[in-house]
Amino acid sequence: MARHVRAFAVTVLVLAALAVLAGLLWSALSPRAPYQVTGHGTVLADPATQALIAADGWFAVVTGGLGVLCGAAGWFLSRHDRLPVLLGLCAGGALAAFVTLWVGSTFTLGAVTVEAAATPGAKVVAGSLQLTARGVLVAWPLCAVAIFGLMEGMHGYRDSPLRTPYGVGDPPGLG
Repeated sequence: MARHVRAFAVTVLVLAALAVLAGLLWSALSPRAPYQVTGHGTVLADPATQALIAADGWFAVVTGGLGVLCGAAGWFLSRHDRLPVLLGLCAGGALAAFVTLWVGSTFTLGAVTVEAAATPGAKVVAGSLQLTARGVLVAWPLCAVAIFGLMEGMHGYRDSPLRTPYGVGDPPGLG
């Protein structure tokens, strides 16, 4: 029982540690939306900007790619503890997505350039990195569990008696 708890905990902790790096990578790759400073606060300087969608896309690419890598690594490294590692990939992937979101929106990496069609003389600043499509938060756990399940299914089929074609070998009861 302790071995299963350890496999689950190690999986969750490794994914949480990777999430810090994922957040920094997301921060470095994603563009920032331009905001105009007005007397009433900040407003989106260019309503036609694609920066908000690009940030969601980069988040999905970074976390989904890490989910695929973590799912494959989890399957290869778990010999006898498949279920705890699978549960760790699910829970750790969800935690990692939120850690990635927090780190990426807190720390700004890379060159932040702001171009917008604002009124002349207005002050335009880069906004903080955020997600507008919250559904991309499931990319990491979904990809990790899907790859893990796909690999487990292929491995189970390889050892399955269903692989032998029908009619090959002795019929049951005659051997």
